[in-house]
Amino acid sequence: MRIPVNAIVFEDFETLDIMGPVELFGLLQEHYQVQFYSLNGGLISNKHGVILQTQPFKDMTVNQHSILLVPGGIVTFDLIQNQPLLDQLKTLALHSGHVLTICTGSSLLAATGVLDGVQATSNKMAFEFVQKLNDKVRWQAQARWVIDGKFYTSSGVSAGMDMTLAFIRDTQGEKMAQLCAEEAEYIWNCNPEIDHFCKVKAD
Repeated sequence: MRIPVNAIVFEDFETLDIMGPVELFGLLQEHYQVQFYSLNGGLISNKHGVILQTQPFKDMTVNQHSILLVPGGIVTFDLIQNQPLLDQLKTLALHSGHVLTICTGSSLLAATGVLDGVQATSNKMAFEFVQKLNDKVRWQAQARWVIDGKFYTSSGVSAGMDMTLAFIRDTQGEKMAQLCAEEAEYIWNCNPEIDHFCKVKAD
């Protein structure tokens, strides 16, 4: 049985946030099945002109094995006020086997309360914002990605690929993760403590 990778999107999602991890999961089609979802389904577009056909949240397969993939983007600053979205996202996160966020996708989870007491990170250029959003989250200022239980949270944009490869390593083994990185011709930063972009926050 292939594991569902439930990739959620919303208007103006950040392209690489979602497509980087999807590319890597897509290299392992014998293990993972990627499907795109949005709150109400239908066509979802972003500022780069990427248009995705999505299924509604209510049709998502969620179980102890499924993976919830949550991207970010500037639009998340507004989405934290979208209570219907947050309510459904909270339910999906609580019932998913693993939850992976990229960039400010972690701010959406933080707004639901599911990250209370959990170690997490986010885009360093938005770090002050996410800290103020929910101070019950144990925000990690210097981290390319952070793992705490079933939650994997990553820093900005391309960090999602490093985190996804770490997830593949943790679940499918080191060799499989390395093969995925090689097939994608991607230089994997496999050390989460190496986070060059944390300096952006101080500039």
